Amino acid sequence: MKHYLTAERLEELKQELNDLKMTKRAEVAERLKRAKELGDLSENSEYFEAREEQSQVEARIFELEEMVKNAEIITKASSKDIVQMGSTIEVAKDGQKFKFNIVGSNEAKPEDGLLSNESPLGKAFMGKKNGEQVKVKTPSGEVNYKIVGIE
Repeated sequence: MKHYLTAERLEELKQELNDLKMTKRAEVAERLKRAKELGDLSENSEYFEAREEQSQVEARIFELEEMVKNAEIITKASSKDIVQMGSTIEVAKDGQKFKFNIVGSNEAKPEDGLLSNESPLGKAFMGKKNGEQVKVKTPSGEVNYKIVGIE
């Protein structure tokens, strides 16, 4: 499965992965060692907490390794005619204008104008042209947008 990321986000994920592998793993291993030294493991809450943290760290490492391995860098859209990954679009709705960047699902922050290409709104804009009307079904009903600019 492809993970669409900007180059900046990919670097952030690589740094997090490195920190987990080089620092966090060692910290958890040390916690486990100290907990084992306390004796009876069957009633040792410190040991169980450290094992749970170890499980979470390893799961995150696995997730990050998959994301980095399957990353596809989003570059600035090559077309100013059609909305695609990496496009910055300006849309109008009810007399108000909004600006969105189309990004992968791992970077989506709708409140900051970063729309996932997999979200209902992002999907609706993908492949559309400047000046096109876009209808999006939402839980509160259908919403109409007009694409007024593509960068």
